[in-house]
Amino acid sequence: MGLEDIRARIATAEAQSGRPAGSVELIAVSKIQPEARIRAVLDEGHKIFGENRVQEAAGKWPDFRADYPDIRLHLLGPLQTNKARQAMELFDTIHSLDRIKLANTLARLADERGRSPDLFIQVNTGEEPQKAGVLPSEADAFVQSCRDLNLPLKGLMCIPPVDEEPSLHFALLAKIAARNGLAGLSMGMSGDFERAIAQGATHVRVGSAIFGARVYD
Repeated sequence: MGLEDIRARIATAEAQSGRPAGSVELIAVSKIQPEARIRAVLDEGHKIFGENRVQEAAGKWPDFRADYPDIRLHLLGPLQTNKARQAMELFDTIHSLDRIKLANTLARLADERGRSPDLFIQVNTGEEPQKAGVLPSEADAFVQSCRDLNLPLKGLMCIPPVDEEPSLHFALLAKIAARNGLAGLSMGMSGDFERAIAQGATHVRVGSAIFGARVYD
């Protein structure tokens, strides 16, 4: 596999779902990936990347951005409030807004800075106790709370349970987004992004299928 293969599969999934070409944004998830692999994907012309940890991103992306100024960086993993300022400086989009304390912090920092990254609310569609995200039953109220803070909400994000059919969770996320007037749907990863596109995904997050298997220390 690789970048071109994933792009071709996304295009096919868009066509099969009756969606316009280019309606799905591919986020190349570069966490725990060696610099050489990331640079190879950059050299292929891809400019949209995702990271899970603020510190890891801070250690590698400023140098990449010096060489590739058009990079857009997405934070996909949980965000601690004490890392919020650094995250707002590093990332163009944050996909893991999941609690009112974080929303208040981001709103305060946005007022200080005069700008904010685009934001996605993470919804725990499987109601898994070990996983971040607002519960589906609380999502509508949380969306309104974020709007009351004038935060730039773009959509919703989910990570389905590994042992359940992801399409059911993608459909649930799409339903919550639609009734709240949110167009963005960040859902679908290497193993299920085509099913996510069929359910309306606007952003898919693909890592190992582009870069190869991660090597952990």
